[in-house]
Amino acid sequence: MSTALYVLSTLGGYLLTSALLLKYPGLLHRPRRHRFRCRHISHRGGAGENLENTMGAFRHAVNVGTDMLELDCHLTKDEQVVVSHDENLKRSTGLDVNISDLKYSELPPYLCRLDVTFQKECYCEGEDKRIPLLKEIFEDFPHTPINIDIKVNNDVLIKKVSELVTQYQREHLTVWGNVSHEIVDKCHKENAHIPILFCLRRVLLLLGLFYTGLLPFFPIPEDFLEIPMPSIILKLKEPEKISRSQRFTIWLTDMLLMRKALFDHLTARGLQVYIWVLNEEHEYKRAFDLGATGVMTDYPTKLKNFLHNYPA
Repeated sequence: MSTALYVLSTLGGYLLTSALLLKYPGLLHRPRRHRFRCRHISHRGGAGENLENTMGAFRHAVNVGTDMLELDCHLTKDEQVVVSHDENLKRSTGLDVNISDLKYSELPPYLCRLDVTFQKECYCEGEDKRIPLLKEIFEDFPHTPINIDIKVNNDVLIKKVSELVTQYQREHLTVWGNVSHEIVDKCHKENAHIPILFCLRRVLLLLGLFYTGLLPFFPIPEDFLEIPMPSIILKLKEPEKISRSQRFTIWLTDMLLMRKALFDHLTARGLQVYIWVLNEEHEYKRAFDLGATGVMTDYPTKLKNFLHNYPA
């Protein structure tokens, strides 16, 4: 056999095996099992219907029927784990102070009206303006899965969150992580029993493995892929402020990331795929049509109504 024929034969065998395992990963990997499977995820408790990351928002989302609460954690000066998206409270409270510089009792209340980050020119008002403790969410919603974004690279914060998860026996109902690989690595080392999210570095590696056909052969330690739908960036900016190169970059990123074959493969291996942050029905539909497990939204009621008419 000539060298060319040998190379072609080897390449053909590789491509065939890769395609087969991409579609049927159970031939090589045992699918993992989770105690929960979430279609409806409330971003910051549903930041479009109540003030974000408040007990009022979380209670409303759970009453609506959300499958999962997504929230963000920081650490106060007296080492209390609090639920807030921002470390600096200027945007949310009007005061230019950092959570880490204040004791919990010193934290200011939220403003009466906050912007909805992922919905252009939209605002939300609410009566509950208190920044809650993470343990309050665990106490009030013992059976609700919680998705925790560890916002800062702080060993004490990671340890405290892990201790709370263990104290409330929530390892099977919690997922945590961050875009930073350092934070995710620390989370996993601190408590390997809590499922982890893909960090940005691992998402890029995942895409590289997928497009080279190598993904079916690699083990995946993460349990949840949580990624944005890049195309929503276009609705958040003024059209005249987006250059042609930026539009092309957004289109290309969206095309590479939003792949049904990738989502189906991960799902067959027992992973869950969450797309954020979607607030329109056509966005919900696109995500689920692509095979996403769940959608993260600022509008829990709107997503609930959509899912009522969308087949599971």
